[in-house]
Amino acid sequence: MTGSLPNRLYHDPRIAGLAFVALAALLLALPFLVEAGMGRTWVRILDFAMLYVMLALGLNIVVGYAGLLDLGYVAFYAVGAYFYAILASPQFGIHLPYWALLPAGAGIACIFGVLLGAPTLRLRGDYLAIVTLGFGEIIRIFLNNLNAPVNITNGPQGINMIDPVQVAGHSLTRPIEILGLQFSGAHAHYYLFLALTLLVVFIAFRLQDSRIGRAWAAIREDEVAAEAMGINTRNVKLLAFAMGATFGGLGGGLFAAFQGFVSPESFTLMESIMILCMVVLGGMGNIPGVILGALLLTILPELLRYIGPLQQELLGRVAVDPADLRMLLFGMGLVLVMLFRPQGLWPSQVRARELSPDNPDEIRQEQEALYDAER
Repeated sequence: MTGSLPNRLYHDPRIAGLAFVALAALLLALPFLVEAGMGRTWVRILDFAMLYVMLALGLNIVVGYAGLLDLGYVAFYAVGAYFYAILASPQFGIHLPYWALLPAGAGIACIFGVLLGAPTLRLRGDYLAIVTLGFGEIIRIFLNNLNAPVNITNGPQGINMIDPVQVAGHSLTRPIEILGLQFSGAHAHYYLFLALTLLVVFIAFRLQDSRIGRAWAAIREDEVAAEAMGINTRNVKLLAFAMGATFGGLGGGLFAAFQGFVSPESFTLMESIMILCMVVLGGMGNIPGVILGALLLTILPELLRYIGPLQQELLGRVAVDPADLRMLLFGMGLVLVMLFRPQGLWPSQVRARELSPDNPDEIRQEQEALYDAER
């Protein structure tokens, strides 16, 4: 057997099957392994990592596939969360089931995505980024002040006592025993988030390989040329905003059900920037890279919290405030990655070649082959 390991994994079904089984077993056992090694708190961090993977994959459709710089993605996250919170809490005494609220919240966020995309179709680059940033801030301020004259969102105090997800009449916040295994609420939410994350990954792969995905790629590379080739850039860009917003709304509903509390402070501009960093750091347009970026930027900041105890152990005192040092190291890491790996930690093969100055002939040949295939 010759060739590199990735090629063997791709072409040999036996090796691919074994790798798939090993990965599935690892994902199923991961919360128990994490709890045994690092405690139950880290299982909750793992839950949030799954949630951010969904959000990053949604933003990847807008930024990575279609090339539309969106700094207001957190607005769709907030819409999904508040839609779930308002209709599944004592705020209005309405307690609709989660299986109706999650898809409905995703649909409402989809509508907001179209509302954002429609007036920004002619904007590009920095102008689009500024408009989407403003949209995200408008939604946050709107939620923060929508407590008068009619109290809808409870203003800056937020909404609490939100109904959790229930399966077969059992709340996922309560421990459950299955086949002799004890599953805590964090474990149960992990498996729910994992299932939905795999669904989002499947949809993202199907979109990437579809005709729509090729149209997004064409718009990302050259919108004028794409329009000249007959692509309806207006509808395709609106679809990118709508699909990305749908995943954001789904993530928001899951966040509200998991936390049991939402407030405008959970949906600041920093959240949008963090999700964008996940996409850029992992590799724009590459689904495995985006997943890697989301996992790293969720887990690494939490690991850096141990800097304080480490200083205490080595120096006998805390010389630098752990919070400040944590963000400093975090920012330095991002800067170094962008300097030495501008294409991301795990870029798509096409983007890696585009950013490499060593093989322009290979890029040109691939573009010509793609053009011939389209014809």
